[in-house]
Amino acid sequence: MNKINIYSIFFFMIFGGIAAFAQKTSSLVSKETSITFYSNAPLEDIEAKSTLAASAMNIKTGDIIFRVKNTSFQFDKKLMQEHFNENYMESDKYPLAEFKGKIEGVEKLIHEGNYTLNVKGNLQVHGVTKIYTTAAIFNVKSGIIKANTSFQIRLADHRITIPSIVGKKIAEVVKISVDALYKQ
Repeated sequence: MNKINIYSIFFFMIFGGIAAFAQKTSSLVSKETSITFYSNAPLEDIEAKSTLAASAMNIKTGDIIFRVKNTSFQFDKKLMQEHFNENYMESDKYPLAEFKGKIEGVEKLIHEGNYTLNVKGNLQVHGVTKIYTTAAIFNVKSGIIKANTSFQIRLADHRITIPSIVGKKIAEVVKISVDALYKQ
């Protein structure tokens, strides 16, 4: 055999093996994950969004994780962003927020369709971990899974204090929304 044929065989063995492994893997990654929070208070509504969140799920075990850098949230007003990072989230001390949990009924996600499944896990925000359960909507089509959910968190549960002077501008309970697009 000449060198070209040997290299061709070697090339197809390596890349064919990687492709076969990728087809058998049960982990899906979302590079398109956004997390939004919304505070509805008597004097002011506050909304911030991060499109730099990351997520992964295992469709065999149901394990799921979301992670976001606190400083990646964008606000309409620069001062709000500064207060969020310095005064409330203390982003220098607690740079990340993270959810690790399990999708109940994950076996349904191997079939195309729309599914509402419970997700239960630990949300770590501001150095405090708390268990949350929420319903998430999954849309499975052509090997791609779209997921979205929203739930509420009480800021005091994560030791985030709101000074009384701004109490009417920031809600005690905020809505968290998550959207992710998973691909192999």
